[in-house]
Amino acid sequence: MSGSIPFYQKHQRHYDRGYRSKETESKLSQYQSSSRYAAAASSSSSVSSAISTRSRGLKVSSHSGLEESRLSPIPKRAKPTYLAVDKENQIIGYVVPIFRGSPEFATRFSDSEEARGRGTAGYMARRDLFTSGLEMERSEQISRREAMRESAERISLNKRIHEHEEHFKRMNEDSLMHSPEFVIKPRSHTVWEKQCVRLHCTVSGWPDPRVVWYKNNVAIDPLANPGKYKLESRYSVHSLEINRCDFDDTAQYHVSAMNTQGEQSAFASVVVKRFKGDIDENLPSPRQGPVSEYGITFQTHIVDKFGVSFGREGETMSLGCTVIIYPALHRYQPEVEWYRDDVLLSASKWANMHWSGDRATLTLTHLNKEDEGLYTLRVTTKSGYETYSAYIFVRDAEAEVEGAPGAPLDVRCLDANKDYIIVTWKQPAVDGSDSILGYFVDRCEVGTTHWIQCNDTPVKFARFPVTGLVEGRSYTFRVRAVNRSGMSRPSRVSEPVAAMDPADRARMRGTSAPWTGQIIVTEEEPAEGVVPGRPRELQVTEATKNYVVLSWKPPGEKGLEGVMYYVEKCVSGTDSWQRVNTEIPVKSPRFALFDLAEGKSYNFRVRCCNSAGVGEPSDPTEATTVGDKLDIPSAPGKVVPTRNTDTSVVVSWEASHDAKELVGYYIESSVVGSNVWEPCNNKPVNATRFICHGLMTGETYVFRVRAVNAAGLSQFSPESEPVEVKAAIASPAPPYGITVLECVRDSMVLSWKQPNFIGGADITGYFVDYREVIDGVPGKWHEANIRSISERAYRVSDLKENKKYQFQVRAANMAGVGIPSLPSNTFLCEEWTIAVPGPPYDLQIREVRSDSLVLLWKAPVYQGRDPVNGFYVDIKEAEAPEEAWRGVNNKAVEKSFIKIKNLKEGQTYVFRVRAQNKAGVGKTSDVTEPVPAVTKPGTKEIVVDVDDDGIISLNFECCDMTPDSKFVWSKDYEEITDASRMTIETKGNKSKAIFNTPGEEDVGIYSCLVTHTDGASSSYTFSEEELKRLLEISHDHKFPIIPLKSELAVELLEKGRVRFWLQAEKISPNAKIDYIFNDNALSAGDKYKMNFDKNTGVIEMIMDSLTPADEGTFTFQLLDGKATNQSSLVLIGDVFKQLQKESDFQSKEWVRKQGPHFIEYLSYEVTPECCVILKCKVGNMKKETSALWYKDGHEIKADEHLGFTEGVLKLEIAQISKKDAGVYEVVLKDDRGKDTSTLNLTDQGFKDLMNEVFSFIANSSTPLKATSTDEGIRIYTFVSYYNDLLQVTWHYKDSAIAFSDRLKSGVVGEQLWLQITDPTEKDMGKYAIEFNDGKGGLRRTLELSGQAFDDAFAEFQRLKAAAIAERNRARVAGGLPDVVTIQEGKALNLTCNISGNPVPEVTWLKNDREITSDDHCILKFESGKFASFTITGVNTSDSGKYSILVKNKYGTESGDFTVSVFIPDEAGGKKK
Repeated sequence: MSGSIPFYQKHQRHYDRGYRSKETESKLSQYQSSSRYAAAASSSSSVSSAISTRSRGLKVSSHSGLEESRLSPIPKRAKPTYLAVDKENQIIGYVVPIFRGSPEFATRFSDSEEARGRGTAGYMARRDLFTSGLEMERSEQISRREAMRESAERISLNKRIHEHEEHFKRMNEDSLMHSPEFVIKPRSHTVWEKQCVRLHCTVSGWPDPRVVWYKNNVAIDPLANPGKYKLESRYSVHSLEINRCDFDDTAQYHVSAMNTQGEQSAFASVVVKRFKGDIDENLPSPRQGPVSEYGITFQTHIVDKFGVSFGREGETMSLGCTVIIYPALHRYQPEVEWYRDDVLLSASKWANMHWSGDRATLTLTHLNKEDEGLYTLRVTTKSGYETYSAYIFVRDAEAEVEGAPGAPLDVRCLDANKDYIIVTWKQPAVDGSDSILGYFVDRCEVGTTHWIQCNDTPVKFARFPVTGLVEGRSYTFRVRAVNRSGMSRPSRVSEPVAAMDPADRARMRGTSAPWTGQIIVTEEEPAEGVVPGRPRELQVTEATKNYVVLSWKPPGEKGLEGVMYYVEKCVSGTDSWQRVNTEIPVKSPRFALFDLAEGKSYNFRVRCCNSAGVGEPSDPTEATTVGDKLDIPSAPGKVVPTRNTDTSVVVSWEASHDAKELVGYYIESSVVGSNVWEPCNNKPVNATRFICHGLMTGETYVFRVRAVNAAGLSQFSPESEPVEVKAAIASPAPPYGITVLECVRDSMVLSWKQPNFIGGADITGYFVDYREVIDGVPGKWHEANIRSISERAYRVSDLKENKKYQFQVRAANMAGVGIPSLPSNTFLCEEWTIAVPGPPYDLQIREVRSDSLVLLWKAPVYQGRDPVNGFYVDIKEAEAPEEAWRGVNNKAVEKSFIKIKNLKEGQTYVFRVRAQNKAGVGKTSDVTEPVPAVTKPGTKEIVVDVDDDGIISLNFECCDMTPDSKFVWSKDYEEITDASRMTIETKGNKSKAIFNTPGEEDVGIYSCLVTHTDGASSSYTFSEEELKRLLEISHDHKFPIIPLKSELAVELLEKGRVRFWLQAEKISPNAKIDYIFNDNALSAGDKYKMNFDKNTGVIEMIMDSLTPADEGTFTFQLLDGKATNQSSLVLIGDVFKQLQKESDFQSKEWVRKQGPHFIEYLSYEVTPECCVILKCKVGNMKKETSALWYKDGHEIKADEHLGFTEGVLKLEIAQISKKDAGVYEVVLKDDRGKDTSTLNLTDQGFKDLMNEVFSFIANSSTPLKATSTDEGIRIYTFVSYYNDLLQVTWHYKDSAIAFSDRLKSGVVGEQLWLQITDPTEKDMGKYAIEFNDGKGGLRRTLELSGQAFDDAFAEFQRLKAAAIAERNRARVAGGLPDVVTIQEGKALNLTCNISGNPVPEVTWLKNDREITSDDHCILKFESGKFASFTITGVNTSDSGKYSILVKNKYGTESGDFTVSVFIPDEAGGKKK
């Protein structure tokens, strides 16, 4: 805390030491050195004193700052501080300052204030402290504390004196200042524990008295006990609220009021009573300590709250509230706690708590009836706490067996020992279809999931000792209820409990010693061979008709070896003792006995045993009769229900008399007349008052109660009186806005506004009081009317002329007469003589929407010199100044209502009205209350409706009704009272206004207002045009026509049957249909078949075929109740003949399809590859069916072109040509019949086929391109397939080209080309090729000009030159072999052709060396064409590689050959 600043310094400028003067610091250091008394007791007393000072509103820093200029010569910036701190800067008290004031102030303060201060609370507190008998050694501390308090109080009183002196200069001190006086004193209260109590009083006095509350003469500090006490002071009304009273709050309280004129006190007592049998549980107190660590007062608000909720066993429920803490401090975390029935909840597998920083959430993961109760969220800050509570109801889950009871609840283990554990539970509220026979208890060892039933027969008592447990092991338990219908669901399992003695359990838990970390429990060395003594203090602790529980104390000897016990019993009056546990002695000093005879009396005794033997028996118990000592409680007494809200009722009852160990009460409710009872709570309540929620608004209920304890459920109490579920009512609030509407010599007409709160019931009337005011002093009140008046205007008579009066008004409803209004302004009773009218009054606003509203008013009572002839309405924004008033209507309206439009959504407006007559415009009315232009959610409008009987009605629905709400219908905003023109029907939240005989006299504006709502209203303008429209609709409804979805139509069915049909849009199953042909009724028979589908409204008549006699008019006549209609169809002339022809065709088609037939007739298809496929789809085929193809009457033999897959016959023509033209036919036949399909592919048919082929070819063509050759430029395109019959046309500049030797076209494979030989610039332009397909054709174009032409022409020149060079270059044309093999001595002669222009030069080479002609090798070149090579006689040296090389200016070429010479005589002709 050394670094923090107390709240009383935080907001002051002098808390920093740097602002202290040297003199102050010196005094502070002296005080610190002399005030080391800050021990524990002293510190606490100083803190309590500081808190007490704060509670009285004394802040030293603020007083010193206020009186600085008058009391101290210290400079302004060196403001003193009066806080004492130790070395660690801890606040330890106040320094009593020495003031250097002026002598005048000191004299005035000592003379006047000292005398007055003796009557103040400071003086009383000092007197009590000095007489309290404290030790003398603490007198110094007390005197310092009292001096500090006296100084602070003097400063505070001085401040008030200064303020009052300034005020007294202008006021008469004698008439204003007076001592405090209790106008209303606090009264004593006796309350139940955990209820809240409020003490309040009204105090008058001047100056305003300061009020302090005391408990047993000790001042109450609400900050010392946050949340416990709440003090309020408003308008001289002071209150003390004590939250959740307990026994400690029983005390005498008194309130003290003090001012400078004196002090007065008043006393009251509070007595807190407790319900019998209640457990003293309460919410824990909030944290103690300083109010705020940082000097901040936190304000906590809980919003977005959870309401009363209903869940079912097994479900998950989340409760949450949004918590707003102001100011919001970073990292500050309040203490958030959840309670159920005032018991703090902790996180478990059943409940999860979460705090997100602004929202607290409690999630109940698996609801059980144990979770039912009052849930409280408590948010604690250092300034106090806020709570919010709501009840959560948990209903039983659906029974697994119909009629089975609900599950028991609240299973607990009361007594755990080595040998048994007593299990208790509470009975369920729901018995099922029959009373509960008893309960079964199940156990499960912790760590397993196996449940074992503990009792063979059901027990009725809600308590059972479970035996047969293994010592040291832990168990959980559950309980099931059973009746004649079956078993209930199991209860929630109990908490785990170990089967061991309490002493062993405590020994195992142990405690930790600070010096060893553990305590080791040892026993004395057991004495061997010693028989134990007698058990002590044997007694029967519990006895029921099913079992008896015994308990005793071990023998007094110590150190005995392994003591165990035998239990014996005998029937009372006999001495025949029988050992109960013959086989195994018990180890714990408690035992439960079963199988005892009900009604018999028994005595019991116990023996100790060990290895040394069995000891003497204990003293026997008194005779114990086997039976339930605990009786079922008696039925509760009178049940009184009280209205609470529109969905809940408060039920109270008289407690059961002499009920022992009462667990609580179950409450049931039933709607009157239903005889069906439903539980209101599924967890017993231990009070005699309960709020039953979840009831139906407007229903009437009765209630009954029964008590429950461990023995069972009591009988039901008598049924309560019936009570209707609706909100409770109260007397209305006071009216307001009293004004004068007219004044004559002896009477005045008053008006006022309806109270904002009417108490939940209609106001039945008003009472007016008046009093005369003489010289500003009001007299006594007098009643103006004895009987209540229903209007909000009243003439008060018997007044005196020229006298002044005040008035007050009280409203009354069925709950009583409310408190009177505040006195009105003072009005002078003198006759009005003005010529203009008085003010209109009783302004009402209805039908508020986001852009409009309706304003109503009443004409002024005072008409003026002439009658009122119109009204003006003014409007302005609520926050706008008076100058902002503007008129709504420029022309006066005659009616007393107006609809104001063009409002701005969300803007708040006020209105006023002025009346006019011939003399002018009169006074303005009172201004209305501000109203926002907002359409409220759920707002409905009036809807006009015309029912099936033609009755016209206006309908209005309201979603926000209360049980007391009523619909009020008006015409032109005057309530409808004449039932001859209109009938009103209301049911639930809907109302209907029915026009009896609609006519012109009903034209007007109809409106509906719902009382006891937030202004739910609407209107509907019933104009002459609307009346005419509605009357037409009414006529149609009175004389209805059956609507038709479709008129009478005809269609053909299978086999050529003819179907006449229509469909009605809406028709009942009882409708009657007449079938008429040429005014003659038709009936069902062989020719006509009628059908009426009542579900779809389809009406049909079917005929097998049509004959010439069926030509005429067909009519269907419909009759459905009083609704009629008919539809006709005329079938004559060409229409009938066409239908008959189509019917005959369909009949023949059906016959054809009985055998093999064509589903789709023969047709052709052209593939993208330009193949033609002839195909047809067939059906109803079988193995024996044959399919034959014919062309021009000649059968087409089956080959690879024929196909039949998936019912489709195909014939493929790969490359179609003229020879494929002809008539194709397919014949299907078998024993069932024959069908033929023909396709004519001659003349036009073949032409159409080829055109489709040509179209595919054209679409497959590539864009035109240009390429150059040595002859010229070639333009070409490629197609995917070319057909010789394809016709194309080449165009130049959009004109067909006339071909010549220079312009030629042709086809090479799939390439179509146009050759331009020796092109010139004249050949530049747009070229196109057009494919003719018999339709629009396809054209490909190429723009051969510009750069494209230049490039192509340059390439042509290059290729042309290359071609010339290629033609004229030197070359060896042929004649030379690759290899020559010759025998030695033979002659070799080789000749080859040489070409070239100019004639080339010829050179011969041998092994790449040039040779010349000689005698041995003769070389010749003749005629420029022939070159010869001759060797006259070859030898081996002539072998080698020879070449001829020819060359001219266009190029060079060579020819090579090899000569191989061999000798004949070498073996194998080996080559050399």
